[in-house]
Amino acid sequence: MRTFGFPEFLFILEAAKWTVALSMIAFIGGAIGGLIIALSRTSDNPVARWLSGGFIQIFQGTPLLLQLFLVFFGAPVLGFDINPWVAAGVALILNSSAFLGEIWRGCIQAIPAGQVEAAQALSLSYFSRMRDVILPQAFKIALAPTVGYMVQIIKGTSLAAIIGFVEVTRSGQIINNATFQPLIVFSVVAAIYFALCWPLSFLAARMERRHAKALAR
Repeated sequence: MRTFGFPEFLFILEAAKWTVALSMIAFIGGAIGGLIIALSRTSDNPVARWLSGGFIQIFQGTPLLLQLFLVFFGAPVLGFDINPWVAAGVALILNSSAFLGEIWRGCIQAIPAGQVEAAQALSLSYFSRMRDVILPQAFKIALAPTVGYMVQIIKGTSLAAIIGFVEVTRSGQIINNATFQPLIVFSVVAAIYFALCWPLSFLAARMERRHAKALAR
């Protein structure tokens, strides 16, 4: 047993880069998947709407921890050799795709119907309407909630500790097992998460206020 000190603090702080890296992977992958889901949910194709709706129901209706377990322990059963990095990335990307897809679907449908009708009157195809008319306007609406959702992604990475991925929470568990000082150790862990999440929460709130002022003009 040893006492919590500066080396232990540095070990936890060093793990923050893996939290950030996993969060970026989840956000970028989730953004790509979320855009596909949002476009499918608002498409004219009933099959695409049904499939994307089912995807959202599954991943919003089950815990992220369970999704991590299914990917990490289910992949070897299917014959795939998977490590905690890949398992955590895949589970978080799928989960983020469902939530971002639903957020962006709402933003797309928030565009006034007159905009859609005008685009249809010009005989624009669905993808042309989205690319040239709807998505540029929806982007402004979606910016604040998307930045806010990044906070949830960062906090969600803590669950990857359960499958052995060494990020901030897992490094805190390792140090706590060596020092038996949980109050100090997990206070440091909480402080690191706060330092990562608070700027994004502040930015999201500021963007939301700015957008509300722009609408009021």
